[in-house]
Amino acid sequence: MDATVPGGQLSVYLLDLANDDLHSVTSSMFAYTWPTFDRDGTYLYVASNRDFTSPTYGWDHETWVYDNTDRILAIPLLAETASPLLPEIDEEEWDEDGEDEEGEEGEDEGEDEEGENDEEAEEEEPEPLEIDLDGFEQRAILVPIDRGSFTNLAVSEEGKLFYLRHGDDGHTIMLLDMEDDEEMEKTVLTGVAGFEMSGDGKKISVVNQSGSVAIIDAAADQSWDDMVPTSGMTAEVDPRAEWRQMFDDAWRFERDFFYDSRLHGVDWKAVKKRYEPMLEDCTSRGDLSYIIREMIGELSVGHAYYWGGDVEQAPSTTVGMMGCDFELHDGAYRIAKICQGGPWDADARGFLGQPGVDIKVGDYVLAVNGAPVETDKDPWAAFQDLAGRTVTITVSEKPTIDDDARRVVFDLLSSERDLRYRAWVEANRAYVAERSDGRVGYIHVPDTGVNGQNELVRQFTGQHTLDALIIDERWNGGGQDTHRFIELLNRPIVNYWVRRDGKAGYPAPEPGHYGPKCMLINESAGSGGDLFPYGFRYAGLGKLVGTRTWGGTIGMGRPPLLVDGGQVTSPVSAFYEVDGTWGIEGHGVDPDIEVVDDPALMVGGGDPQLDAAIDLMLEELITHPYRPTAVPPSMDRSGMGIRDADK
Repeated sequence: MDATVPGGQLSVYLLDLANDDLHSVTSSMFAYTWPTFDRDGTYLYVASNRDFTSPTYGWDHETWVYDNTDRILAIPLLAETASPLLPEIDEEEWDEDGEDEEGEEGEDEGEDEEGENDEEAEEEEPEPLEIDLDGFEQRAILVPIDRGSFTNLAVSEEGKLFYLRHGDDGHTIMLLDMEDDEEMEKTVLTGVAGFEMSGDGKKISVVNQSGSVAIIDAAADQSWDDMVPTSGMTAEVDPRAEWRQMFDDAWRFERDFFYDSRLHGVDWKAVKKRYEPMLEDCTSRGDLSYIIREMIGELSVGHAYYWGGDVEQAPSTTVGMMGCDFELHDGAYRIAKICQGGPWDADARGFLGQPGVDIKVGDYVLAVNGAPVETDKDPWAAFQDLAGRTVTITVSEKPTIDDDARRVVFDLLSSERDLRYRAWVEANRAYVAERSDGRVGYIHVPDTGVNGQNELVRQFTGQHTLDALIIDERWNGGGQDTHRFIELLNRPIVNYWVRRDGKAGYPAPEPGHYGPKCMLINESAGSGGDLFPYGFRYAGLGKLVGTRTWGGTIGMGRPPLLVDGGQVTSPVSAFYEVDGTWGIEGHGVDPDIEVVDDPALMVGGGDPQLDAAIDLMLEELITHPYRPTAVPPSMDRSGMGIRDADK
C-alpha cells in the first residue's frame, strides 16, 4: 500500500510465486475489485469504484448518494504495450508497381507461416509471464463504456472480457470487445443470479434467480433455452457421516471467522472434544441442530445463530385476513375495529378502508364463500387456506342471514402485520398529539435495517417542524449501523434563510429538528437497537426513557452454508467505545429515566413509558424550548440614502 495515499480501499497485489514476493501495484485512492488476467498475458482487467459524477439527490435536495460508480480498467502488463483505443492511421502504403504491398501471395505465405508457428507453439514450453511493476497503475486504460456495478470478471478463450452488470431489475452478463468500435459492450444473457467461466474459456455456467442452471457459449446473444435438467439427479446420503461433517464445519467456522482469535478465552478444542461424542446419540437432524447450537453457545456472545438445513417441517396452511378485529356479539362475530393508518396513509388502509367497500364497524360477518362462520371456533377458522384470495363475504347489520344480508367480493390479505403496525404507530402519534396540543411528534423505528430507515424518514418528513419529538425504538430488531439515523436527528443549525414568498427565517440545514427530543427504549431492542440509543445519548440529543436494552453489538458474518443448507453465523466485528472499553456489549444501554411497564397501567391499551416521555417533552418545552433567531432589520445599501425624486 502506498503510504502517501489514504488507506481503507481495496488494492491489487501481485504475488511472485517463483520468488515468494508480494507487490502492491495500485494505490488505495480508489477501490479495485475482481482483478483477472487475460489469457495471452497482455492485460489485467479490474473493476474500480471511482466514477463520482452523477449524484442522486434525496427528497430534501440536500442529501445525495452515488451509485453505479464502477468503471472497468484494462492495465497493460508491459510498459511497451500501447492502448488499443489509440487512433489508427488509415493510409495505405503502395509498392513501386502501384499494388498493395500485402498481395494475395503474401497473405498465403503469412497463413502458412502462421500455421507453422502454431504447430511450433504447441511443442514449446509456455513462456513465463512478464510484468513491468514500475508505473503499473499509471498505465491503466479507462474502458469507454457506461459506469455501473460490476462483478465476476472473467476472460474467454477468444480474449473477450465477461462480467455481471448489476441493475435494479436483475443482473446481466455483458461482453467487452475493445476491437469493436461500434458496439464495444454486448449483452450475453439477462436475468442472471451468477455465472462461472469454464477452464478453457469456451463455455459459461449460469444460474437464474430460481436456482436453475444453464450452460451457454462464451459469446453474445445467448438464451435460457437449454437448461440443465436436474429433476433426475439424486445422491445417496449417509446421514451420520453428513452430520459429522456439518458438526466439524460449524466448529471450524467459529475457529476461523470469529472476530477474536482467542475466542473469548474459550478452549475451543476442548469444546469440540466435549460435544463430539454426542453425535453418536443423534437420532434426527433436529438432534444435530441442538448440539451445534449448544456448542456455539459456549462462546457467550450475541449474534451466534444457527438455523435451516434438511429438517422436517410440519404441514401448514394459510389464513386469509380482513384487516380488522372481531368480537362475539348476539351469537355471531361482528367487526369491532378496522385497522388502518392515518388519513394520509393511502398505502395502509387495507381493503376495508377502500372507498366503495360496503362493510363497516358493527357489521356481522356471517359467511365466507357461502360457508357459515361458526362461533364455536375462532373467526379465522373460516378463512383457512384463503390468504391472498378473492372471496365472497356475507355481512349484515343483524346477527343472522336474512333478506337484509349482503354479499361483498373481498380481497383477503396474506398478513395483517404491516397494516396493524401502521395502525399502532398512528394511534400512538394521535395520542401524543392530543396530550400535547399538537406540539410533540411521535416516530417509531422498528429496526435499523432498510425498513426502519424508511419508517424514520417517512415519519420524520411530516413532523420535523413540531416543537418536540419522541423517538420510540422499543422492540427495535437491529440491522445496520445507525450513523445516518443519528445524523438526520442531529443537524445543528448553520444559518437561516429568508425569502419574500415563504416563511421568514427558516433554518438550514433543512429538514432538521432543533427542539427537545427523547427516546423510548426497552429490553427487546438490541443490536442496532443498542447502537441507536447509544448514538442518541452520545450526540447529546436527549434523555432515554424506559428500560435497559439487550446489549448485543457484536456483528455477525455468514460463513459458507453447511452441506445440507444449514447456516451457522460467526460474529466478525465487535463494538467498543471511544474510552477503550467494551461498554454496552453484554449489558445494553441504560435509560436516564427508568420506567418499567406496569401491567396494571396497561389495561385497555395504556402505555406508561410513552406517558413518561410525553411528560418529559412537555416539561422541556417550558425549560428548553427552541427559539429561532429573529430576522435582522432589512439591509440598507442605498449608499447616500433615499434620494429626493424632485431634485
